[in-house]
Amino acid sequence: MNILIVSFGEGRDYEFHASDDELAAIETRAARQWFDREFVELECTPTNPMGKLLIVDQILNVGKYGGEARFAQPGDWAVVYARNTLKIVGRPHVRVDTAGWAISY
Repeated sequence: MNILIVSFGEGRDYEFHASDDELAAIETRAARQWFDREFVELECTPTNPMGKLLIVDQILNVGKYGGEARFAQPGDWAVVYARNTLKIVGRPHVRVDTAGWAISY
């Protein structure tokens, strides 16, 4: 079982699970394209002043701009975010800390 935790601060952690089969059904390219679309749709702000946009920045920004409510009352969007994050990162346990602006494994 793969686990993603999205944190918005102390005591505000949201946990999502995905099986290996669920992740295998996702193409890495499709997961990246989803983050590209969401980054634009949510009007995220690039964090790199040089304009280079790393996938880690997209994951953090989309989580932050997507908003805590989407994770607190998880629907399809939060599940897709979790699965795509786990697919791209390629680790079984991932923590996205939007408050501390970090991703850890």
